[in-house]
Amino acid sequence: MKKYTYQAKTFEEAKNMAMADLMEQETNLYIKEIESSTKLFNKKSVIEVIKKEDVINHIKDLIKDITSDMGLTINMEVKKRDEVLNITIYSSNNAILIGKNAKTLDALNTIIRQSVQKELGETYKFVLDVSEYKQKREWNLEKMAKQIARDVARTKVEVKLSPMNSYERRIIHNTLTNNKKVYTESSGEEPNRYVVIKPKEDLAVN
Repeated sequence: MKKYTYQAKTFEEAKNMAMADLMEQETNLYIKEIESSTKLFNKKSVIEVIKKEDVINHIKDLIKDITSDMGLTINMEVKKRDEVLNITIYSSNNAILIGKNAKTLDALNTIIRQSVQKELGETYKFVLDVSEYKQKREWNLEKMAKQIARDVARTKVEVKLSPMNSYERRIIHNTLTNNKKVYTESSGEEPNRYVVIKPKEDLAVN
């Protein structure tokens, strides 16, 4: 990831220098002050600048390198929604890239997140998916949660779901957060943490 360094007497001057040199608006840049001095005869501001476009290219290159090492051929669809980068991968073998219980996809997410955070020095928001797996999984989890919630409300018997990762548990909780007849709790220890759907009568008793 290409990093540019600029120095001027003030942060604003250094920033304007960077924008002029790179011919980019401030909204297209990550700008971080890495050194400063406010001494009367030695005023100085040193900034480090990264183009947002370079961050996206870094992520794409990282995905290409990893999937190539896995022996996969891929295409990528990259979109920005509400300032969050959405990347959907279409590969020659989606099952391998997703992995059992999406563990391979989760690992790829972790590698990219750590790599970008190391370069930027801050968290970078992105959503990585494989052939809309997450979107379909989310729909299926929401459907399952609503069905089980109806059963729990009818029978007054709580239901323990299978172990899920934090992303999947959050979908269950969000789906039922406004349900008037049931509520949800997470239980257990990672990596076997799971969601329990309980009738609200239990809440009243406790």
